[in-house]
Amino acid sequence: MPYRRLPNTDLARLRSLQEALQRSEIAGYSEQVLPYKLQSETRQFLVQFENAVLQSKENYTTKVSANKQYRHIVQKARMYVSHFVQVLNLAVIRGEIKKEQKRLYGLDPENHFVPDLSTEESLYEWGKKIIAGEQKRTAAGGFAIYNPAISKVIVHYDIFCEHMQSHLFHQQNTSRVQGDLGTLRKQADALILQIWDIVEHYFRHELPYAKMQKCKEYGLIYYYRKGEKMLSAESDRELKQIQDSQPTIQWSAEE
Repeated sequence: MPYRRLPNTDLARLRSLQEALQRSEIAGYSEQVLPYKLQSETRQFLVQFENAVLQSKENYTTKVSANKQYRHIVQKARMYVSHFVQVLNLAVIRGEIKKEQKRLYGLDPENHFVPDLSTEESLYEWGKKIIAGEQKRTAAGGFAIYNPAISKVIVHYDIFCEHMQSHLFHQQNTSRVQGDLGTLRKQADALILQIWDIVEHYFRHELPYAKMQKCKEYGLIYYYRKGEKMLSAESDRELKQIQDSQPTIQWSAEE
């Protein structure tokens, strides 16, 4: 007899539960395999599980689109902050700005390298420092740096900050949805296992192929082991003939 294996995808889980309910709906009163209470519980759970799977798909689609836009925004903000620091360093090297004034930006006066902006957190912190430093220096009478102007840096930095918050919120929401879906998957597997056990027990007296076919109607999934002979209507007939040819042992009352 082939072995059964629980579904390993959400679509397969949904299909298994739907097939069990559909088969129960067309069965007559005397042919009911699954208890009515279990059918009702399965219907209620199926609605909840379908909605969770749909929400997860929608979140994934939104995430892919939002991530593409967000990466572009981060790249733009990083470019402007980096370019501004480079122009500032060149102005210091040319003697147009005193190197001590680099401290206003949180920068080392003796170091003319661009700070590490590889992470979103570092971009956020350094962008804030650079903008505040330029505003302090120009407020004290220093000439404004152009190409890029700090106003241009601020525009792209603010866009980055706004989308960073949205991105973090979306990540948290996605994690919550996936966590809820993970819990529902475990519940689905437990419910499917309960249904399968009841169905197989109900058809336990059937011949192997007939049993497998009737169980499949309720969503059970079977797999053959390597080298295992496939069941068929013919194999059931052969087995029935063997069973019928075996003598029946009758026991006397004295025994």
